[in-house]
Amino acid sequence: MADFHSTTRFSDRVDDYIRYRPDYPPALLDWLQREQGVDAGWRVADVGAGTGISSKMFLDAGYRVTAVEPNAPMRAAAEQWLRAYDDFDAVGGRADATGLADASVDLVAVAQAFHWFDEAATRREFARILRPGGLAAIWWNSRRLTGTRFLEGYESLLQTCGTDYTSVAERYADDARMRQWFGAGFRGSASFEHSQRLDFEALRGRLMSSSYSPKAGHPQHEPMLRALRELFDSCAVDGTVSFDYDTRIFAGHLG
Repeated sequence: MADFHSTTRFSDRVDDYIRYRPDYPPALLDWLQREQGVDAGWRVADVGAGTGISSKMFLDAGYRVTAVEPNAPMRAAAEQWLRAYDDFDAVGGRADATGLADASVDLVAVAQAFHWFDEAATRREFARILRPGGLAAIWWNSRRLTGTRFLEGYESLLQTCGTDYTSVAERYADDARMRQWFGAGFRGSASFEHSQRLDFEALRGRLMSSSYSPKAGHPQHEPMLRALRELFDSCAVDGTVSFDYDTRIFAGHLG
């Protein structure tokens, strides 16, 4: 049976994750600051921080960040990558058991990881660690499945070759479910276009950073890479393809 355990399934993909996973559009942080009143004096808990992509966004803007990440290899990668930032630390907690003190953070940020969490237990834990009036912000890059020949071909490749793709991919909540999760404290949502321009090596790394991509030695690994090469060669313009996303964010209070 496939391993669906969210805290371990990326352990052997850390290098590809660091190098090839997308960051987040600058408009996202602008929206948090402009529309939700977030500022650099706030203490951020980046829950499910992974290798630190979202933590770096806040650190570069002058925030103090604690990354909460249960996967030890990913957390170690974040600590190594972000070691130059004085206002960064990392702990080995989970979304439902962060290990952080009561009312100790101003903003709980979740980038890309919310679909792995126990929603009820996570809400209770976030409410506990947020100061009165603090904010939770949850967002993800949702890969576009249609719109270009490349995007549609990539989705077909995953459907054909992915090990447990249909079980774990694009499990993100819709607007109604996110509003329900926040309840009366819901403050707003937004969507931003985002993309990566990838040459073949970067596209291969982006594919292999996904937990449902078969690793070397699996019978689907080589067929998958051959199909990827064919797709890239048929779609590339000036040596790259556009890997397109819609970045969705939801924010609110949890008191």
